[in-house]
Formats: sequence, structure tokens, C-alpha cells
Amino acid sequence: MAIDDLITDPVLRPLLQTSHATLTQTLSVLTWLEENATTSIPTLEQKLELAQQHKMLNAYLAKLRGQHRQAAFGARATKQETAEARQEVDRLLLQLQNLYYEQRHLLGEIGTCEAYDHLYMHLPLHPLDEYIAMFPDQAELPEQELMPLRIEYEKQEREKMEQKRLELVKIKDALVKENTRKKDELKKMDEKLEVMIDGLKPLEEALQKEL
Repeated sequence: MAIDDLITDPVLRPLLQTSHATLTQTLSVLTWLEENATTSIPTLEQKLELAQQHKMLNAYLAKLRGQHRQAAFGARATKQETAEARQEVDRLLLQLQNLYYEQRHLLGEIGTCEAYDHLYMHLPLHPLDEYIAMFPDQAELPEQELMPLRIEYEKQEREKMEQKRLELVKIKDALVKENTRKKDELKKMDEKLEVMIDGLKPLEEALQKEL
């Protein structure tokens, strides 16, 4: 493949064209000098023609120097942009790793919440001696009067525990929703970062080839 086909950069293409034109003009001057080589004094017409050839060559050389300088500045800017892009990719990769770490932590917390063995689900009935210790004024009551009081107490305690359970269920549901939302956000972030990284690979490869 010819060098002209390999260079496709819009900044380098004019430089290549000017380089070809300068080379062509240089060869033209050399050819003219060979064709008009003589030991005699050159005529005024030959001097004017040679001066015109030199003028064109100098113009091409000046243009070539300017384009070369512009290409050099462009290469420096491209290197700087590449370095900044690499830093941004590194930052995003670090952020992604942090998100993965947070995701694993949140998944562990979710598993802990889901597997938590709540005490209120296994609450035993209060033994008689514990009940009397809480209400010593009922110690002398007969069984038929004491039992309804114990049942009422257990009912109230279970209602309190049920209220507490419902509150905990609401908290758990809120945590599950929040965790689900965070997992969705992390998944979307992963997809965006993967697309971004995949999109940067061709640019990085192209820049490495040019550099």
C-alpha cells in the first residue's frame, strides 16, 4: 500500500501534497539546470526563468515549513488530548471498580437483611412466674380471673409486636426498593462505561499507530 493511501488525516494530507509539489518543483529546477548547463554566460531570459523556478521552489518550501510547523503543533495537541483521555479512562475505570465494590457490599447487606432471623417471629409466651413477676398484684387471683388477664396481656403484646413487625417490613421494603434502584443505576453505569471504553479503543489504537 502506498504511503499516500496510509495517510488519511485531514491535517497531514495537505502537508503530503505540498511535499509532493515541492519535490516536483525541485526536480524541475534540477532538470532545467541540466538542460541549460553551459559554459557560456546565461541569457537574460534564462536568468529570469531560473529565478522564476527558484521563486516557486522557495514558495513551496515556505508553505511546507508552515504546514510542518502546524502539523507538529497538532501532534503535540493530539498527544495532550490522548494523555487527558487516558487519564479520564483511568478515572472512569477506578470509579467503576469503586461501584463494583459498593455493589458487592450492597448485595451483601441485602442478603443479610433477607436472611435476618427476626426475634419477634419466635417470641414465646410468657411463663406464669414471669407474668406474676411483672404483675405481683395479681398473684393471689384465682385461675379463672388470672387467665383472662394473661390472655389480654398476650394479645396486647402481640399487637405491639405486630405493629413493630409491620414497621420493620416497611423499612425492609424501602431498603429493597432503594437497593434495587441502586443496582439498576449501577447496571446502567456499567453499560455506559463499556460503550465509552469500546468507543475509545479505536481512537487509542489509531493514535498509537500515528505516534
